[in-house]
Order: sequence, then C-alpha cells, then structure tokens
Amino acid sequence: MRARDADASYVLTGEALLARFTALDTFLTAHQALWKPRPFTHLYLPWETSCPELASWLRGRSLEDAENAHNNPAELLDAPEPFASLAALSIELSAVGELPAHDLDIAGHRLNVDVPGRKWQQIEAFASRLSFASQPRHWLDWCSGKGHLGRRLLGAGQQLTCLEYDPTLVSSGQALSQRHHLQARHIEQDVLAADTALLLNSEHTPIALHACGDLHVRLMQLASAAGCKQLAIAPCCYNRISRTEYQALSCAGSRSTLQLSLEDLSLPMSETVTAGARVRRQRDTSMARRLAFDLLQRQVRGVDKYLPTPSLPSAWLEKPFADFCRDLAALKELSTIGEQDWPALEIAGWKRLAEVRNLELLRGLFRRPLELWLNLDRAIFLTEQGYVVRLGTFCEAPLTPRNFLLLAERA
Repeated sequence: MRARDADASYVLTGEALLARFTALDTFLTAHQALWKPRPFTHLYLPWETSCPELASWLRGRSLEDAENAHNNPAELLDAPEPFASLAALSIELSAVGELPAHDLDIAGHRLNVDVPGRKWQQIEAFASRLSFASQPRHWLDWCSGKGHLGRRLLGAGQQLTCLEYDPTLVSSGQALSQRHHLQARHIEQDVLAADTALLLNSEHTPIALHACGDLHVRLMQLASAAGCKQLAIAPCCYNRISRTEYQALSCAGSRSTLQLSLEDLSLPMSETVTAGARVRRQRDTSMARRLAFDLLQRQVRGVDKYLPTPSLPSAWLEKPFADFCRDLAALKELSTIGEQDWPALEIAGWKRLAEVRNLELLRGLFRRPLELWLNLDRAIFLTEQGYVVRLGTFCEAPLTPRNFLLLAERA
C-alpha cells in the first residue's frame, strides 16, 4: 500500500492516520527479521545468509563511514539490494510534514535564563505550532520540570498549572514563576499515581514536551477521560514503560500482529544529534571494549551467546584494557580468564565496532517508520476518544530527533 500519491510532506489527519498506520504495519511486520536482531549482541545476524552481498559490503566499511551515515542511512544509494529498495520505502512511509507555525509573542525579559540553548529552541518551536480553534484558558504543563514551557505559553487572562515529580524542580519552578511575576501553580505530583485524575478537568489544555513512555500515555488517557478539549504532546522514550512488551493503545494497534519488546521500542531512540568529539570518543571506546569483552567471554564460557554487562562509570575507560576486561569478568563472576593477547583482542573489539555500526544502518531504515507507527497508534487512540487529531513535526531533526507532535482537539 502506498502512503502517498504525490507529495508525502503533509500533516496527517482524518482517514490518512489509519491508512498510513496500516501501510507501516505491513512494512514493519514483513521485515522484522531485518530490524529486530541487534548487531551488538549477535556475531552474525540471521539475515546475512539471505543477503550475503549486503552483509559483506556493510562489514567492509569503516567506523567513520558508519558515523557519517548514522542519521540518514537511506542516503546510502550505492548499497547492494535490498538496502536501496527498503530505503525508498522507508522514506516514503515515514514522510510527514511540519505543522504550520505562527508568530509567538516576544518572550518576557530573561524568561529563557537558566534554560539550555537547545532546550529553549525546542520550547520555541513547540509553542509556535500550537493552534486551536478556541484560545486555551488554562495550560497544564505535564511533567513540567521547572515549568519553562508553560511560562513561555502563558498569556494575558490565562492560567498555568505545572505538575512535576521532583520536589527540587517544583521549588525552582515556583521561584522562577514568582521572579517573573507570573500566576502559576507548581504542584509536586507523581502523574502515574491514582489521585492525578483529580487534578485534570475539561478547562485544561495539557501540554507535554518529551514526557517519556508511560508518562505521556497516562496523560492521553486522563485528559480524554476528563473531557479536556485540547491537548498537545511530543512523545519521547517509548521504551520507558512498566510492561516488558508494548501494549497498543488503539483498536487498530490491537489488531496488529507486531509484537514489540523493550529492546524493539528503543530503536527510535538510537538516532541522536551530533555529539562532541570527546563524547564520541568515550562512547566509541566504551563500545569497542565491551565488544572485545564479548568475544572474550564467549571463549571463556564456551557459550556463543551475548552476556549482558552493567553500566560502568566513565572512569573505567581510564583503566588499561587488560584491567578493564579482568575487572568486568570479576563483576560477572566469570572464572579466571588467564593471560590473553590483549593488543590483538582490543584491535578485534574496534574492528567489530565498525562492523556493528555499519550493520546497524539496515536497522536504521526502520527507525523512523517504527516511531511513526507508535505515534499513529497514539493519534488513532485519540480519534477513538472523540478528538480531531493532527500529526506532524514541530522542528527539524537536528534540533531534536523526537520531533513528532500530536495536536488533538474535540470537534
């Protein structure tokens, strides 16, 4: 099924929501053997047998090649099939337009103080896409942090309530609102608690910029039950849920045969904005060492299977490579690993990192389609609750890859 006839760069609404969801569901289900296995945990991937030319081509590329293609794998036009065909489908099926922007009132003096530059730009972009048939009267900033988003939106004659779990952020947010002479209530609240429903009513316009997993799902459920006329959500961290598998929200999602583990749900989060050189170096060193240790533990245990290891302090990267492996082996209670050819093993880890990063480019073709599938499940759920929903983007990916925005309004 085609997701578009001509220009795919449009905001999804109405019947287009279900049509695109159905097309994406078919695409993701048919090719799950290509994107579910993680190269980091498999020495060889099941699909390499059926696509040997592609596997060989990807394994022969450098770490720098992989880094350059990470955020836009579909642009690798010279990759052997089926890469190019899948890339074309990925682009087509995940194409969504920007929601129309409008000019914001000039921000109050020093309103952006204490807000990191990128975060403030995200707030400005999010706020500029909020357009409803009737003017909101009472903003409800969900998982608000210090309430920067709510304060940016608060206009004359409007009210603001901020809900936040962290008492330190609640206290800081209240102080900031008082400093700017704004009438805002900052409430310490676990939004997953049963009594949260008492804090929502039909007069509220809930907003959530990058509330994780269960947090934004809970908002959709409570807001629709409370009769909120409008809401705006930019979802994030789809894997931050209490269940071990994804539970679809919409009727269409419930009919899908696609089963998603927490590991599957983390795929969209693997797209990141460009990090600094030092951060990239640390990340690469950590991953190369873990991959080298993976080769070692398979040999020591005599079991050709990945062994999960815990998160480690960055100080571990300052250890000599041999000590790193010995100490990690001790953490995992492995028997003595004996003397090894440590330089050769470290080189093997870096080689495997290059292979892993390049093999992940195939998974990367399904990153955006899966994220859109998840957002459409949310959009269709809201339509089932009586909302008219618009799904589009609120900024370009370099500002934040989590740039989908759901605008819902009761007819």
